[in-house]
Amino acid sequence: MNRELVILLHGVGSCGADLAPLGNTWRDTLPGVDFVTPDAPFSFGHGPGRQWFSIDGVTEANRPERVAAARAAFDKALSSIIAAHGLSDRLDRVALVGFSQGSIMALDALASGRWPVAAIVAFSGRLASPRPLTPSPGTRALLIHGDADAVMPVAESTRAAATLREMGTDTGLHVLSGVGHGISPEGVAFAGAFLAETFAQAKGDA
Repeated sequence: MNRELVILLHGVGSCGADLAPLGNTWRDTLPGVDFVTPDAPFSFGHGPGRQWFSIDGVTEANRPERVAAARAAFDKALSSIIAAHGLSDRLDRVALVGFSQGSIMALDALASGRWPVAAIVAFSGRLASPRPLTPSPGTRALLIHGDADAVMPVAESTRAAATLREMGTDTGLHVLSGVGHGISPEGVAFAGAFLAETFAQAKGDA
């Protein structure tokens, strides 16, 4: 039997290695799960990091276009990782966990219906997908956001959760008091429990 897989998607100007400690933290909560932390495909123009799409000149109006343009490279990366783990036909054993821009891409994978994985976890993200939205019906989502986030306002996750729920997605939202733009221990615990529950349900339904 193939193991479950969690793909961790970093934020802009960062790299996959920055999220590796998150997977290590979940080893006990999620035994038998593989964690992969890919680098985003594009160089960050203002430092050594990577990005899923350019933020130069980005606005509320043009962000959805950039997300759509980023899909080809994003999908290629995910397809390669998932195939390498033998799970191309078992997406119910795959989860995407994103932070910031990584969350934007994870939520887009759900909202566009392209990746019917078991679960999406979005830390400090926003839903920036082009309309219309056609979310995968079997995918669960958990949005986690600090109310002291000065980079990505918590209202972005609140709106995203409401939109996904309206479209029938099983969506949870945790707003964390006093947490800024980052991944807190409390958020890690919520996400780990959510992923463990989701994978357990998938095994029960198999």
